[in-house]
Amino acid sequence: MSGTRTGDRRLEVRLAKRYDGFDLDVSWCIDDELAVLFGYSGSGKSLTLRLIAGLVKPDAGRVVLDGEVVFDGSSQRWVPPQERRLGFVFQDLALFPHMTVLKNITYGLKHLNKRERRERADEYLTRFHLEGLADRYPREISGGQKQRVGLARALAGRPRALLLDEPFSALDLPLKTELWQVLLEIRETLRIPMVVVTHDPVDARNLSDRLIVYQAGRVLRSDSPTRALSNPDQPELVTLVGAGATFDDVSEWVSGLELVPAPS
Repeated sequence: MSGTRTGDRRLEVRLAKRYDGFDLDVSWCIDDELAVLFGYSGSGKSLTLRLIAGLVKPDAGRVVLDGEVVFDGSSQRWVPPQERRLGFVFQDLALFPHMTVLKNITYGLKHLNKRERRERADEYLTRFHLEGLADRYPREISGGQKQRVGLARALAGRPRALLLDEPFSALDLPLKTELWQVLLEIRETLRIPMVVVTHDPVDARNLSDRLIVYQAGRVLRSDSPTRALSNPDQPELVTLVGAGATFDDVSEWVSGLELVPAPS
């Protein structure tokens, strides 16, 4: 995959939200790196992504993206989701079944003329190894290809940050490894803030530059994955990784994993 560095980017998050009886109160900041929100299901990770994207409105706080305040509770500033220029990949991908691969990728490019949309689509069809699939429907392509279409659609609009909600949860190991490789390539070429939600410690260790550990709507720890997993100072972290496994055990196991090249 080839690309151009977009320069330093920064995502600053301070959010509070009471939602269906659940209280979220989190604060963290990342630069042009890949951060993993890690923790049990129900700890507020996916809700955080929706608050950042503007799909759910926070009760209080502030979200700053690339120097622009897109939400500020104190001043009541609220930038609509479609104006935030964020790429979002949902857990179920949310591909439109009645649209071809080409139309799925170009769905968010209505601000471009027809020729520009096709040029942009061709760029991302090539970048994600989807050549020859433009006229197929989601039901006619493989699971790995669907994941690539979802990523291509999220990135075709050239977002300022990329948010991915549990992208690996329904994948077997070969497809998961393929997607790992794609995300690592995106991180190296586009250099935009990327936030991935997962509750899998192996995904967290393999992917992240920064590990942001959630528990019950709070940030338990924000650190490099090696320090977060190898040197915990909260006993709750041991429980998160898995009963009966020490952090040294887990760190040694996941650091020994090797990513295989993504098939072209």
